[in-house]
Amino acid sequence: MRHPSGRPCHDPAPQSNAARDIAYALHPYTDHKAHLETGPVVISRGKGVRVYDDQGKEYIESVAGLWCASLGFDNERLVQAAATQMRKLPFYHAFTAKSHEPLIDLSEMLIERAPAKMSKVFFANSGSEANDSAIKMIWYMNNAIGRPEKKKLIARIKGYHGITLAAASLTGLPVNHKLFDLPLPGFHHVSTPHHYHNALPGRSEEAFATRLAEELDAKIIAEGPETVAAFWAEPIMGAGGVILPPATYFPKIQAVLKKHDVLMVVDEVICGFWRTGSYWGSQTLGIEPDILVCAKALSASYLPISAVMVNEKVFQGIAEGSSTIGTWGHGFTYSGHPVPAAVAIETLKIYDEMNMGDHVAKVGAYLQAQLRARFADHPLVGEVRGTGMIGAVELVADKATKRNFDPAQKVGIRLTKVGEQNGVILRSMANDSLGFSPPLIITEEEVDEMLNRFGKSLDEIMVTVRRESLAAV
Repeated sequence: MRHPSGRPCHDPAPQSNAARDIAYALHPYTDHKAHLETGPVVISRGKGVRVYDDQGKEYIESVAGLWCASLGFDNERLVQAAATQMRKLPFYHAFTAKSHEPLIDLSEMLIERAPAKMSKVFFANSGSEANDSAIKMIWYMNNAIGRPEKKKLIARIKGYHGITLAAASLTGLPVNHKLFDLPLPGFHHVSTPHHYHNALPGRSEEAFATRLAEELDAKIIAEGPETVAAFWAEPIMGAGGVILPPATYFPKIQAVLKKHDVLMVVDEVICGFWRTGSYWGSQTLGIEPDILVCAKALSASYLPISAVMVNEKVFQGIAEGSSTIGTWGHGFTYSGHPVPAAVAIETLKIYDEMNMGDHVAKVGAYLQAQLRARFADHPLVGEVRGTGMIGAVELVADKATKRNFDPAQKVGIRLTKVGEQNGVILRSMANDSLGFSPPLIITEEEVDEMLNRFGKSLDEIMVTVRRESLAAV
């Protein structure tokens, strides 16, 4: 007997979905030795804010997959938008000045909706690719306008900007650097703007923001302002634990950047399209980007697409360089692919027609109030934080001292497993912070059901913690 690949096949092929997954699949962000023993949760279908595994078990998706399924898991309009476009023009590229209507329409719609005056839109397939593209744009621009030394990039510890080599160098999380030989040279990081853990005792948010701005100023001066090109930031840090910046943070940061002629790049991959209560996180936090990166909810994640919006200053640098060389030597086969672009266009129309901002204002306020009312005083909870339709509950071993659990105990990860048993898919992040970013279409009744399942799971893990007497770090 031979396998379809032609190799000899001596052992019986695995039969179940889980067994075949263990046998053949390499998963992102997974402990693969543990995976060999425990296997996957195989999701087969979705409806609204819920997904169902291949055994028929139902789950509420508390993080919209990966912060991204903003319109839930069964929007027929998006399905039809894809099918209609596939019948009309299933593929075309954007190289060498080729174009098509979905690319043009979506570019126009994004420029019209931008939080600051933007000039042009470039499309990619993921947030990582978009951030990588923005890095290349900045380096290219500075070479083109005669500033070849102005190339260093500054991001933040616990920031997340993707996993390609350059984007992962911006990312400030240890798991994205260890064993990968990252970050690359020229990438730097400043402090996490988390008042709960990092402010000096008794200092206000405003005072903490001033200290962080002074740190950035000192960093740019130490590196040499003539060598620092851009500062990267999420409006609200996502994978780092849903960290909201202290009051006055971004205005003070931007004053430093303008002083040294350093570009402000805003990573809106998670925060864009109403997640924070405004169309853009930049509007919620008072940021004026020179470059804006978005993805995920751009198409409600029904198909992969991301975008980079650049202002006129950046565009003119790219135009100058491409004129000198004869082309701008960057792009992807699927940049602005007509089918994802058509789905993104329909997604933006749905947001408008649903008055998504009004919905998020109402249900987001309910989510925030319920998170605090139910969990702020829980013995395992140190901080509840969030705004709009994004939040987090951080677990601690000692509420008084804000001490976290030893990471080796994996309390947050173990809580996600208990959550799955109770029918809620959770996301554990840095410092055992459990993130909440449900589909934007969630109702107040579904918020209650989601938090009931989370609360039951939290109480169950507390019993385990007390039984094992887990130590704080």
